[in-house]
Amino acid sequence: MSDDHTHVQEFFTARAADWDDRFPDDGPAYAAAVAELGLRRGDRVLDAGCGTGRALPPLRDAVGPSGVVLGADLTPAMLEAAVRAGRDRLGQLLVADVAGLPLRTESLDAVFAAGLVAHLPNPAENVRELARVVRPGGTLALFHPIGRATLAARQGRQLTPDDLRAEAVLGPLLSGSGWRMTSYVDEPARFLALAERLR
Repeated sequence: MSDDHTHVQEFFTARAADWDDRFPDDGPAYAAAVAELGLRRGDRVLDAGCGTGRALPPLRDAVGPSGVVLGADLTPAMLEAAVRAGRDRLGQLLVADVAGLPLRTESLDAVFAAGLVAHLPNPAENVRELARVVRPGGTLALFHPIGRATLAARQGRQLTPDDLRAEAVLGPLLSGSGWRMTSYVDEPARFLALAERLR
């Protein structure tokens, strides 16, 4: 977790150009996670912390041409990589911070967030902001293409019980921020927590 936007931007700016090359096989995992979000034709969805826009193709497929797909990221270099990959044709890209999204209250049906939670400076407040922009009954998917233990091993750190993505930590965080966790999966090959926006 980082409380410094400059650090987050520096980290991702340095990796933006070859981000997709570093993780070339994640596409099917993104598509499967988007499918579990339960989007319908015409829905309005935000990819929060969209990075290079790897979720934009399955999100566009799910909502169809009449739907709205937005991709928001704090790091301009990641959005520039999304444009180079042609993903800007699949949705509108915004340089935006999830601490204060430039979106109307209850204007979306769903939020998809891949790898975002660990980078939030104020997780409870930031997840509450995601709830603000989603209609009651709408959905949130917190996703990572590898599970918590696999990610910790890759990063050379120990997995601890106070990990933000641990079910015992994430459930209360969501419930205190306007969401109800409806599903939780933490396997070596993927992490996916689904939540419903409280009414």
